[in-house]
Amino acid sequence: MSTLTKQDTFIGLLDTAPNNFSAARTLAKESYLSQGIPVAKAEEYKFSNIGKKLEQNISNVAPAQPFEVTSEMVHSSIFAGYEGDLLVFSNGKFLPQLSSKIEGVEVSLISEKNDLAIGSIAKPEKDAFAAINQASFEDGLFISVPKKAQIERPILLLSFNQANGGQVIQPRFWIEAGDFAEVTFIDQSISLGDNSYFVNKVIELKGGVNTHLKYYRLQNESKSAIEVSNIETDVQKDARFTSVNISLSGDLVRNNLSLNLLGSNSEGNMYGIYLLNGKSHVDNHTNVDHTIPHAESNELYKGILADQSRGVFNGKIFVRQDAQKTNAFQQNNNILLSEDAIINTKPQLEIWADDVKCSHGCTVGQLDEEALFYLQARGIDKTQAKGLLLYAFAGEVLEKIEEESFRVYCDTLIQERLGSKF
Repeated sequence: MSTLTKQDTFIGLLDTAPNNFSAARTLAKESYLSQGIPVAKAEEYKFSNIGKKLEQNISNVAPAQPFEVTSEMVHSSIFAGYEGDLLVFSNGKFLPQLSSKIEGVEVSLISEKNDLAIGSIAKPEKDAFAAINQASFEDGLFISVPKKAQIERPILLLSFNQANGGQVIQPRFWIEAGDFAEVTFIDQSISLGDNSYFVNKVIELKGGVNTHLKYYRLQNESKSAIEVSNIETDVQKDARFTSVNISLSGDLVRNNLSLNLLGSNSEGNMYGIYLLNGKSHVDNHTNVDHTIPHAESNELYKGILADQSRGVFNGKIFVRQDAQKTNAFQQNNNILLSEDAIINTKPQLEIWADDVKCSHGCTVGQLDEEALFYLQARGIDKTQAKGLLLYAFAGEVLEKIEEESFRVYCDTLIQERLGSKF
């Protein structure tokens, strides 16, 4: 009997792929065959044995089919105060009848764009799961923001996930923005039911000169959800890209985020908070590649781990030989609330240039007992005092969210989790 740690299991999924993008799919299939599902000894997945997790929980390696999503379900899932546009998905399939017609933005299926350079940004050879998605995704969504467009209303990507027998959900997005464009995306998934399922998501973002792209993501799915995401973006001259990722739940979640800084005065910002309890496992792998002089990157990830949860942070910054005058900052801070909680953190910095300002570091600790005593001495009970300190710790990441309604929503979720809400 084959297992998910063997290559032939997913090959059956690859062979069900549509006939379009044949060259890209063939390349991806070959990349997957050379890699296979990562096993425990794989360096990039050494702290996240996803092969074993898939083998134990995914019984049906087949595409998950869309299910009925009603307007009432959509309405009740939108967070309070949101005044933006909406794109709705069922098990990764786009539902235009429940989505907005966004003024000034082209939205179409990837299958309608035969000349699209699929896999040119999120390259399949870099990750086995990116290869699986590229080889076998059924369809995806193409979003194009024209040159000089200032899209003032945010765009919410609202995904409903529900799969029987642990099926595979494979969303795919190609998002591009012309020169001098500005747009904000919010990525949120809703779990329906407690069945285990596997989400294998790939998002390719292509910005032009002087664009400003913001991508906010909330992971608060079922405790049975397994997810791997590959998000990669090219950041051009004078452009800015900002990512904020908030992970609150899931069985095993792996976030791969890569920024390619390709022009002078480009800026990449990567922020994240993972707030974990139970046996949740979240693995954040980030990559920033400085290739050109006069570029800047900022990275701050914070983790709060309780019970038997486990966090992984592996951040890599590459400064190429020609990338003089680079300014790069990376920091990962963690608080462990239980003796059984585990964090594996590995910030990395590789520099081939000599005129740069770069720093990286990590911290792992517990709550400050003196600060806790100070609050209790002023009449705040221990639970609330603890929550307030933890909320203050997380707040540095939350304040990076410029979209107010989404920031307030995430703020409320985190306060409720931490017990700091009065």
